[in-house]
Amino acid sequence: MDNLDFISILIIAVGLSADCFAVVFSGSIAMKSVSRWQVLRASLSFGVFQAFMPVLGWLVGRTIVDLITDYDHWLAFALLVFIGGKMIWESFRFKDEHPSRMDITRGTALLTLSIATSIDALAVGLTFAFLEVNIVLASGVIGITAFVISILGFLLGGKAGKVLGKRAELLGGIMLIAIGLRILLSHIL
Repeated sequence: MDNLDFISILIIAVGLSADCFAVVFSGSIAMKSVSRWQVLRASLSFGVFQAFMPVLGWLVGRTIVDLITDYDHWLAFALLVFIGGKMIWESFRFKDEHPSRMDITRGTALLTLSIATSIDALAVGLTFAFLEVNIVLASGVIGITAFVISILGFLLGGKAGKVLGKRAELLGGIMLIAIGLRILLSHIL
């Protein structure tokens, strides 16, 4: 694979990681504090899902992708609205008397967000199959890029959360819904 192909894959990887960055940024501003373990766990989850989905798309081929292409944007939208709505609800429900905020780095929230941000990578994997791209190299680059960009999102989001204070979770939820809406509108329009 020559240099131009690698650079193209890297550009695709950065594009696929944009949603990871936005989700982690908005989620981390809503968290009171984020440990290194939480950053590692979530960034690894986003990286693994981003690496796995192109391989899945590459393996399953046109049949399965054709079945989900018509509604993949609706699925991503629904998942992000669900998590964002939960964050908004909790921002009003718990106010100051409840010290903990929604943790996007564990359980169902992490799994849901990892899936929602990696759905586009499934279609990219299908494209890679048609272009005869080295899927091992491509998925590795995509996964590592998503991992690194997610860490950056945590670092920047944590700083923003300290500035925003008690309404950080509300803003984080609104941002997740906005990301979902952007995904939906980009496919509809």
